Amino acid sequence: MNTEFEQLLKALVAPIVTNPDDVSISSFVDVDETVVLQVLVSKDDLGRVIGKGGRIANAIRTVAHASASRAGKKIKIEFDSYE
Repeated sequence: MNTEFEQLLKALVAPIVTNPDDVSISSFVDVDETVVLQVLVSKDDLGRVIGKGGRIANAIRTVAHASASRAGKKIKIEFDSYE
């Protein structure tokens, strides 16, 4: 099930960044059954993914939360960059 969320996030994030091959998404299930997804992008693309005032990140979270609620899951999305 987590791979579906990973594919969804990849589809949402890849068109936004300048280096789509550098997008890495990992997931694990937390103790309270929440699926935690970590989106890693290059340092130069982090601002693009978060957006002004966090608008793009919030929009991505909204779409992912809607998908997760339809599947009866809770998710948490973290955006970060790698060096």
